[in-house]
Amino acid sequence: MNTKVLLTASAIVLGLIGLTLNFIPEEILTFIDVESSSTITILMQILGALYLGFAMMNWMAKDALFGGIYNKPMTIGNFMHFGVGALALVKAATSIEHTPGSIIVLTFVYSIFALSFAYLFFNNPKSVSKNK
Repeated sequence: MNTKVLLTASAIVLGLIGLTLNFIPEEILTFIDVESSSTITILMQILGALYLGFAMMNWMAKDALFGGIYNKPMTIGNFMHFGVGALALVKAATSIEHTPGSIIVLTFVYSIFALSFAYLFFNNPKSVSKNK
């Protein structure tokens, strides 16, 4: 598995979510049909900061060796985020009568990342031969 592509893709997705939550939290609350208040707006921006932090962590580690014992904390952190997120989104998608398309897309994206990081966690990295 090409971990550079995986970490770059996850960094971009998390970064876009983080920027959106930071800069247009009230519009997002309106989109998801939640009443806006100053408290919930601040919480959305803090959540955006969390997403941005995770995005930067993945972006900065994209060139490192991943798999098996290598970068295990990064791998398990990503797996937990995307795995638990995917489970919550699957539950939401199956319990809502008319599931919005955005929930379905997010469920698919989270599930792909969860499976990818699970694979990475349970497998050793491929050896890379370098020409001298």
